[in-house]
Order: sequence, then C-alpha cells, then structure tokens
Amino acid sequence: MIDGSIGMACKCSVERRSVIYCNNLREFCFDRERRKFNRKNLRNVSTIPIFKRSFSRWRPVSGKSCILSMDVREKSRSTLFESSKHKRVPLYVMMPIDSFGIDTSGAPRIRKMKALTISLKALKLAGVHGIAVEVWWGIVERFFPHAYNWSLYEELFKLVSEMGLKLQVALSFHSNVHLSSRVQGVSLPQWIIEIGRDNKDIYYRDQNGFPNADYLTLGVDNLPLFSGRTAVQCYEDFISSFASKFDSLMGTIIEEVCVGLGPSGELRYPAHPFEDGRWQFPGIGAFQCYDKYMMEDLRSVAWQEGKPDWANKGPPNVGDYNSLPTDVPFFEDGDGSFLSDYGHFFLEWYSDRLVRHADDILGVAANLLGKYQEKEKSSKGLRMVAKIGLLYWWYQTRSHPAELTAGYYNTAFRDGYDSLASIFSRHGAALQISCFEMLDDETPQAFLCSPEGLLRQIKNASKKRVVELTGRNAHERFDEAGLKQIHSNCYDSQEETVRSFTYFRMNDKIFRVENWNNFVPFVQRMTTDL
Repeated sequence: MIDGSIGMACKCSVERRSVIYCNNLREFCFDRERRKFNRKNLRNVSTIPIFKRSFSRWRPVSGKSCILSMDVREKSRSTLFESSKHKRVPLYVMMPIDSFGIDTSGAPRIRKMKALTISLKALKLAGVHGIAVEVWWGIVERFFPHAYNWSLYEELFKLVSEMGLKLQVALSFHSNVHLSSRVQGVSLPQWIIEIGRDNKDIYYRDQNGFPNADYLTLGVDNLPLFSGRTAVQCYEDFISSFASKFDSLMGTIIEEVCVGLGPSGELRYPAHPFEDGRWQFPGIGAFQCYDKYMMEDLRSVAWQEGKPDWANKGPPNVGDYNSLPTDVPFFEDGDGSFLSDYGHFFLEWYSDRLVRHADDILGVAANLLGKYQEKEKSSKGLRMVAKIGLLYWWYQTRSHPAELTAGYYNTAFRDGYDSLASIFSRHGAALQISCFEMLDDETPQAFLCSPEGLLRQIKNASKKRVVELTGRNAHERFDEAGLKQIHSNCYDSQEETVRSFTYFRMNDKIFRVENWNNFVPFVQRMTTDL
C-alpha cells in the first residue's frame, strides 16, 4: 500500500528542486564564512554570443554519426504555428503524488476517490482546463513483459472526463520510490527489477560505481536485454499499447502526451540525486556514465578518434556531488579542464548520447502518435511534449557545471540547448520547461544562480528551431509574486505565448482559504483572452 494522504504532495523531489527554492531560501545556504571560495573564475560572464571565437580544432567526436549540428541535414517536422500572442493558456493541475495505491492482491487502485472527486469539481469550477496524470510504466506493465493493465487509468480518465476536464498524460518510464519518506512511490516494473538484480549495469552509475535505479541507462537503449527487447522497444511497445487502449480519447479528452525521457521524466542524466542524500544544493553533481555499456561506447568512440588514452575512463579531477566549482580543476582552466581538447571530447560524447536518446524515443513516439497530432493552424488535436531540466545554479560561471554533469553541454562559450531544440523540432514535439515561478533575486547570489537567464536562453533556442513551449513551476507558489511571475513568463510580450501551463501539483494547500483566494484569480487570468 502506498502511504500518505491524497492531500499531501512531495516537497523534496529533484524534479521540483524545492530544496533549492522556498520563501526562506537563506536557511539552505551554506555559511559563507565556513564555505568561502575563490570566485575569480566565477564572475557573471556574458552569454554565448560574445564568445564566437573559433574552436575549429575540436572535431565532432562521432564522425558522420554526430547529430549535434543539424542545420543542413535536419528537416523539421514542426510547422509555423498560428501566433499565440494574446491567447489564453490552458492550465493543467497535476494529480497528487500519492493518488495511487496497490491493494493486497497486487492490483492498482485510486486512493480516496471521494476526496479526489470533490477536488476535481472545485478545480473545474475555478476554471482549470485539465488534469495532468502520470501514467507509470511500473504500474501498467508491472509483473510481466507485454502484460499491460490499464484498468486504473480507464477509471481515472473516465472520472476526469465526467468532470468536464481535459487530460495531459505523462508517460513515466522512471521510478519515484525515493521521492519522499512519507510516500512509498512507484518503482520500475518488477520484471525489470528482477533483471537489474543480476545485471546492475542496466542502471546509471557514478564514478564510484554507485547505481541509480530510477531509470535505465541510455547505454541499454539498443541492447536486447529485456526479454529479447531493447529499452527503446520496451518504451515503444508501451506507447503503442497506450495509444491503442485510449484511441477514442486521443486529441479530444487527452490533449497532451508528455513522453518521459529520463529521471523525473526529464531528458537528463541523474546527476543530482537529492532523494537518497548523495546530493544537496548547490553541489555541481556527478557524471553518470560508468555503467559498463556507456563505458564500452566511450571506449569505441575514443578509438575511432585515435585517442586510446581517453578510452577507459571519465574525466579526472571532477570532485563529487556536493563540490563547488572552484574546488574542481575540470571546471576551471588548465590542462584537462572542460576547455581542453579532452574536455571537449568527453562533454560532446556525453551530451551527444543524451541527444540520441531523445531522437530514438521521440522518433518512435511521433510515429505512433502522429496521426493524432494537431495540424498546421489548427487548435485541435494531440500535442506531443517532452521535458528537460532547468539547472540554474552556477549558470553565471564559465563552465556551468551543474548543467554539464546533467548532460547539457552548455557553457559561456557554447549553446547547449540548440541541439536539443533541434531534435524536438524534428519530431514535432513541444518542449516543457520548469521554474516559471522563479526570480533571480530570490536565489542565493553566492551560487551565481540565474533561472531567468537560463529560461530566456532556452526560449531563444526554441524560437530559433520553431518549437512550441509549455511551462511548469518547480515549487508550489500561492503568493501573489510567484503567481505573477508564472503569468509573466507565460505571456511574455516579446515572445509567443506558451501553449499550456502545468501547475505542480494538487494538494491540500491549494484549497486553504488564503491560498485559494490567490489561486482562483490566477487561474482566471491564465484562461482569459488578453
């Protein structure tokens, strides 16, 4: 049985980064006298356009197979969408984290149905457009390969539809078992876990060999280790079964399908595992490529490049999860740093494999969901969405270490989000990004944060590649300043309005009088034509 109340939402997931962001953020800052560090290389630097100097000696690490630059080879599946300026933004509210339980027979069930029904009615009356629901791989294909049980979601989707609400479905191929001490969470499928007991290298590993069992390493994407199927084929079969089961709802009741691409559903490496205590803000995180399959791939690419010395290891001198940038030679200048030939080789390989992972999964998803997707200048149909993380601490440094360890090769000298936006564009997927409620001046200046700057950079990359944007908050905000910032980011006067916004997430706090009195006007502003 999953413990907890339907009114409780997790407060400590990496997905929400709530440990990083709250009204009393100073409580989480390190004692500056105790943790002084040299900031000579960490000043607020100008962004990418200033650093256009040539690095021509840095060749793509993958030869012809490299997909980091696709201006010529790529033909985008995205279309020039009808201008969304001055349009309403559909608002979805995500289901509580503890909505589902497992009964004594092992069958999934919806917990506290009566309370959920009342909550949905209230949200509908407030003007909320729809409900965001996580559809868990570990629930639907729980016990055996190809044995899909959709009964829980059939019941839930029927309830949401009867309330007059629409659905945003997040196909979740990750686990959240470490999400909160109060909630047991949802694991990966039991039959996957059984395989993992014999072969722990199906999961990501850090430099100390510690595995992260919340998502399969992208090193097994194309290896038939799962009852004769590759990981990508497992995801493909799941999406196919979902589309077949809910064919009559696709594009009508189900308006958005968010395809999970990694931990917390985001396209990234699990470089900042807060849940098990290894990482705390503002640590730089740790590279996650030390399972045998990723290391075999690194070895192969290094030999292809004629660099056998780079074949058997990741970068040295990278610190640990909670290091600060100036404690770590790799994120400064000098031999073997991120600016060296080796640093470029490794970071390009590391990020390229993440981009390929997105390309593979979004490719199969687009083939299966394409017939439901909206057409040019049409407001009806299904929108395919995928998420990336917003790792904004140390953004105002030259090396951007928190982003690098997560797989985003974004530095003061290089735009790391163009290649991601290009893949999304190729497959006609919208991009969901979080932290819409965050302001730079509400973050600790000592850690050179800039959620606003990073959000602006990703928006620019998406605009260049003609990729639709959807938004999400990282931390629940009911105060007027936080809700105003969300609205401002959704209705930027200089940009296209985002296509939808997901409020993260439903819990008892929303319905408290002092919060409800702010939340309802916010919903009305979001859902009213400007």
